[in-house]
Amino acid sequence: MTTSTTTTIADSKPYAWPFDGNLTPANTCLIVIDMQVDFCSPGGYVDSMGYDISLTRAPIVPIQNVLTCMRMKGYPILHTREGHNPDLSDCPANKLWRSQQIGAAIGQVGPCGRILIKGEPGWEIIPELEPIKGEVVIDKPGKGSFVGTSLDLILRTKGIRNIILAGVTTDVCVHTTMRNANDMGYECLLLEDCTAATDPNNHEAAISMVQKQGGVFGATCTSQELIETLSSSSLA
Repeated sequence: MTTSTTTTIADSKPYAWPFDGNLTPANTCLIVIDMQVDFCSPGGYVDSMGYDISLTRAPIVPIQNVLTCMRMKGYPILHTREGHNPDLSDCPANKLWRSQQIGAAIGQVGPCGRILIKGEPGWEIIPELEPIKGEVVIDKPGKGSFVGTSLDLILRTKGIRNIILAGVTTDVCVHTTMRNANDMGYECLLLEDCTAATDPNNHEAAISMVQKQGGVFGATCTSQELIETLSSSSLA
């Protein structure tokens, strides 16, 4: 729905997002989370764990479509990468232990270099979604995008209050970021087809959780619903 004073995504669930109809390039950004070789490509971390990477690659085209629209409209775009220092000084012992138990030890040498290590080929964002000049890249050591990073400071400096979320995985890094952002007062929207999990049931459950209690963490919609709204908005 678009009027001279408000813009909302009428079909987002469980409410028309954002809640106050204040959706502009000046206060809204897209964060593309962890679309890295290690999570989306053969030989990476997710592949080494034995999961089907066709699931984590499924959002690539929808994200490309959203990027094209939002870049054209002048919305800020941010990207995140999960990774650790080469000496593993910022990798918690329990996280390292868990990765070792599942056969994809952080720091272990694999087809894409050392797993989840900064500077290695697997740590890089996939070519299909490569950031363009001027887009912020947040390097994070954990699941959430706010812990151990300057993301909150960057967003508040830019005047951002609305966050649109894409990337992988829906149930882990995307959800952790969304929950943290919600607690910090940001108005969040999860793009259903621009996110994915290593288990489709987890993906669907994560979407459902957002929609509960009137939108406990925000709202969800499809990439097409977002694109249609932004394309028809006189404010974007």
